[in-house]
Amino acid sequence: MLAQLPPALQNLQLPLRLRLWDGHEFNLGPTPSVTIVVKDPQMVTQFTHPSLDALGAAFVEGKLELEGSISDVIRVCDELSQALVEDDDSATPVRTVHDKETDAKAISYHYDLSNAFYQLWLDSDMAYSCAYFETGSETLEQAQQAKFRHLCRKLRLQPGDYLLDVGCGWGGLARYAAREFGAKVFGITLSKEQLALARERVKEEGLEDLVELQLLDYRDLPQDGRFDKVVSVGMFEHVGHANLAQYCKTLFGAVKEGGLVMNHGITAKHTDGRPVGRGAGDFIEKYVFPNGELPHLSMISAEISEAGLEIVDVESLRLHYARTLDHWSERLEDNLEAAAKQVPDQALRIWRLYLAGCAYAFAKGWINLHQILAVKAHPDGSHELPWTRDDIYNP
Repeated sequence: MLAQLPPALQNLQLPLRLRLWDGHEFNLGPTPSVTIVVKDPQMVTQFTHPSLDALGAAFVEGKLELEGSISDVIRVCDELSQALVEDDDSATPVRTVHDKETDAKAISYHYDLSNAFYQLWLDSDMAYSCAYFETGSETLEQAQQAKFRHLCRKLRLQPGDYLLDVGCGWGGLARYAAREFGAKVFGITLSKEQLALARERVKEEGLEDLVELQLLDYRDLPQDGRFDKVVSVGMFEHVGHANLAQYCKTLFGAVKEGGLVMNHGITAKHTDGRPVGRGAGDFIEKYVFPNGELPHLSMISAEISEAGLEIVDVESLRLHYARTLDHWSERLEDNLEAAAKQVPDQALRIWRLYLAGCAYAFAKGWINLHQILAVKAHPDGSHELPWTRDDIYNP
């Protein structure tokens, strides 16, 4: 039995059991908490170089099964990969061409999967972005409402303000801004499934006079400075490095002088924006977010500044996103039977790895989340922001 395994595996001390297609088992360490069931004999040779994308792809394609809690699976598979695969930190970041058709297809692939599927593990407002934990003990529902409030307070949102919501998703933030702060909101998305449900919910809450949602590409936004405030949450990750300048200039053109722009999104670990090593980024690109590209904080900050906006506040919410993803992953794991009725088996396998894997990635510092607030100052350099940030926390 032992001879069937690559020598590199035989010396590892990991809480991992390998079960082969013929029923033979081999423990790689004491008290295994995770079992990899190898269904395809050809997979054995891949264990000499178990990159994270190769392991993930094999699970997605049914060549192996994973037993144990999904968080343990992610941790142990990373330890296995780390022991046998060198980090390739010299890889040149890939730049993907982004046009309207390509981006629309990529958005549809991820966000049009199934509204009912997302409802199984998101909060009731279906906020599909990093929550905000003021103490760390909040429920997901509480933390997502706190995120909406935090964003609106940072934007110094006032009754009657005209707010542009770029990448509005299922409309949770748009409805909150209208309902709780009296703002008038124009939201855009490229997901038809999201838009349909978002409009339903606006109507259910009687907010049609305050909230207008449209299927629109950000590149087609009006450039006449009509909006008092602009918010973009979890959207710029889809823009692509090559289009960041255009994205920032578009937000600049949409907001009035003296207006504020909030960009809330995932940022890369490496300053050149290359994905994290050992195949984790490759798995996300292939199976989860086609054409997604994460800029580093310095990269998006430079583009925001070049567009003419002045950055006035930056906050990292990395550990908040790790906690958010833990909630999502746990909720999905608790609803696997129901989820299997909503999406194909392969999609469910992808999302299980993606949610638990991203929780791990944020916790480990492989990726980050930054809220960047910028102002479009008046021609004389003035703006109306308070002298301190105190009003955000003590309104």
